[in-house]
Amino acid sequence: MSGTSSTPRRPRRPRPFRRAFVAVVSTLGLAAAASAVATPSANASAPPPPSGWTQVFVDDFNGAAGTGVNTSDWRYATGRGYPGGPTGWGTGEIETMTDSTDNVALDGNGNLRITPRRDSAGNWTSGRVETNRTDFQPPAGGKLRVESRIQVPNVTGAAAKGYWPAFWMLGAPYRGDYWNWPAVGELDIMENTQGMNTVFATMHCGTSPGGPCNETSGIGGSTTCQGTSCQAGFHTYRMEWDRSTSVEEIRFYLDGVNFHTVRANQVDTTTWRNATDHGFFIILNVAMGGGFPDAFGGGPDAGTQPGHPMVVDYVQVLSSGGGTTPPPAGDRDAFRTIEAESYDGQSGVVTETTSDSGGGRNVGALANGDWLHYKGVDFGSSAARQFSARVASGAVGGVSGLVEVRLDSRGNAPVGSFAVGGTGGWQSWRTIPANISGVTGTHDVYLTFTSGQPADFVNVNWFTFGR
Repeated sequence: MSGTSSTPRRPRRPRPFRRAFVAVVSTLGLAAAASAVATPSANASAPPPPSGWTQVFVDDFNGAAGTGVNTSDWRYATGRGYPGGPTGWGTGEIETMTDSTDNVALDGNGNLRITPRRDSAGNWTSGRVETNRTDFQPPAGGKLRVESRIQVPNVTGAAAKGYWPAFWMLGAPYRGDYWNWPAVGELDIMENTQGMNTVFATMHCGTSPGGPCNETSGIGGSTTCQGTSCQAGFHTYRMEWDRSTSVEEIRFYLDGVNFHTVRANQVDTTTWRNATDHGFFIILNVAMGGGFPDAFGGGPDAGTQPGHPMVVDYVQVLSSGGGTTPPPAGDRDAFRTIEAESYDGQSGVVTETTSDSGGGRNVGALANGDWLHYKGVDFGSSAARQFSARVASGAVGGVSGLVEVRLDSRGNAPVGSFAVGGTGGWQSWRTIPANISGVTGTHDVYLTFTSGQPADFVNVNWFTFGR
């Protein structure tokens, strides 16, 4: 890292101050856990969502052996860094990331394998995959759970020198900028290095070096894998981001045991908002070398053994409370479909499974006085003059109401509306268009529901705008 700037903006993840802390944790382990955790089979499916949770993303990595990841869900990050970003991914790691199935491939048994390789000239290659989606965050007043079942590379001692497997998340604003770290937030759900039986979990935020989040170390904690080591078996790594508590908090778990928590009141309001007021994307990778391994002895070197994969059984994202995970503010395109259940705020509604084409969920139980809030809808510079929504109604004869569009405040006059009554059933869907006054720029959009009767009168699956 250059010494010419007092606050270099590089996506570094080394832990130079961890060494003494790790020694303590490695001795204590999961002292709060009373029993060892049995390791399940290597090809278990993602567990079904518990009561009160909704699955918003899952990949069980089912597919033919030797094939790559599903590129409708994942993208490969290749080379020595992002285009226009810092070299070595900003961490000092030395490998070249590729999209080759030599480095990233399904194994045919329901697992993804990310495998570091070294050629005859000593050059390392490995793999890094990221979700295409960047919208993972809790709904207002709700929770987000991101988890994966992983066996880290099964190599220890001198042969593991320089290995750095990780399961982590970066704030959506980082994608395409690459110089706004750590302000945009990073959530490390699982990091491991040097073949140690130690798991690290960290939140990065603020400024670097130093700052309110102690960068480049971040706000971190660690623990040890019980029953079998992190290398010898599968373990479940989870992050829960909770906006339902009086103080927002982000909790990290190993095999269901909470071992580290970061709370909003640990930093100033601006730092927390900058790091969390947007969506995140998920990353799986195995780095070789860099700042984190350097803090624990360095590597890789001639004694490091290539070819030991990180094996990933599944990745899933669950949401609880309110709607499903909304996109970050300003990232909603008014002229693309906006799923009704992706709201940022609501009053009086429920979400339910829909039978409409494409599946997913709709919002329902909409009656007089109910509303939905969608932050940061971008209409651009060419005015939108049409609005349409996919609606259904099982309301009895004589019960009907208005679906209204308001901008920036529920107290503002509607810019457009349409009336809807019974469509033949609560899952009998039709698309209804309406004219609106010309809208440009970026606005918060409110859908409000007005009726002369108290009964529910409409369900909504999605809506969009047109010119």
